[in-house]
Amino acid sequence: MRKLLNSLYIIDETIWLTLDGENIVCKDNDGEKFRLPFVNIEEIFCFSYLGCSPALMGKCADLGIALNFISPQGEFLARVQGKRKGNIFLRKAQFEQFADPPVFLAQNTVATKIHNTVFLIKRSLRDYPKIDENDEITQCIKYLQGEIDKVYQTKDIDSLRGIEGNCAKEYFSIFDKLILTQKEDFYLIKRTKRPPLDKVNAMLSYLYTIMTSTYASALESVGLDSCYGFYHVLRSGRSSLACDLVEEARAIIERMVLTLINLKQINARDFDVQESGAVLLTKDGKKKVLAAWQEKRRSTILHPFLKEKIPFGLLPYVQSSLLVKYIRGEIKEYPCFLQK
Repeated sequence: MRKLLNSLYIIDETIWLTLDGENIVCKDNDGEKFRLPFVNIEEIFCFSYLGCSPALMGKCADLGIALNFISPQGEFLARVQGKRKGNIFLRKAQFEQFADPPVFLAQNTVATKIHNTVFLIKRSLRDYPKIDENDEITQCIKYLQGEIDKVYQTKDIDSLRGIEGNCAKEYFSIFDKLILTQKEDFYLIKRTKRPPLDKVNAMLSYLYTIMTSTYASALESVGLDSCYGFYHVLRSGRSSLACDLVEEARAIIERMVLTLINLKQINARDFDVQESGAVLLTKDGKKKVLAAWQEKRRSTILHPFLKEKIPFGLLPYVQSSLLVKYIRGEIKEYPCFLQK
């Protein structure tokens, strides 16, 4: 199995990266800040417009290290990756199957997302029963569970997207009740994306962007085209297949955001409010979120299909590999990641 290595996050906007032999060198106007050997790096995320040297980009391409360029505000810009792995016949099979994908792929994706959302809510309710004094959370759980049945009664993908959207609206309507501390500073009225309009949305969007980039890199590493999916509408510049697979793991991000807030690992000083109303993480805020993300990547989960314990950070690569097995016909159905 693939070894879980480290991700390098560059969040200082004055930093750029260069190459020196077998090392990544991090510099600013005052000179070298630090250097890291390539042997320990799996992927790089640059939250800076300065980026890196062409020589470093070439080296990363040769070594199969994905370079993800993300704006300081958390908007995905580009990804640089080396030659595709796998072969043309795998991608041909992907294009042929996803040109008219079997509806059960989308059904399983939506049902898994709803199930994992219910899992998160039930876990919070088990730990803090008092948050359901007016029965709103119990009613939300019942609604979401009922919609899972509807998912498998619906054969039209556009209708599935409607069910997913209604479930997301219902879920985020009670999300605020899962926030137990710092309620004067952290609240969520509704999901806002571009731009995020509150601190909770700012963290969600930031981590969703990182997770989507990681899934895209994982898909490319096993030879699939990350832009050609089976559920999300195809759009120029969007990794639609990565977005499809991320749906299974969104609840993990949401749980992590709740933990950061409820354990007071992040506070209001870690955010900037722009004149436009956009709310963004500060440099220190990004460091705290990324530190928690790295810790989460190293944590161990029991994969429900493999029946093996794996680091959470390997989940994108495991799911990508399972999707390859499905496309090749080695397994009858792609097994979504179902939390238990």
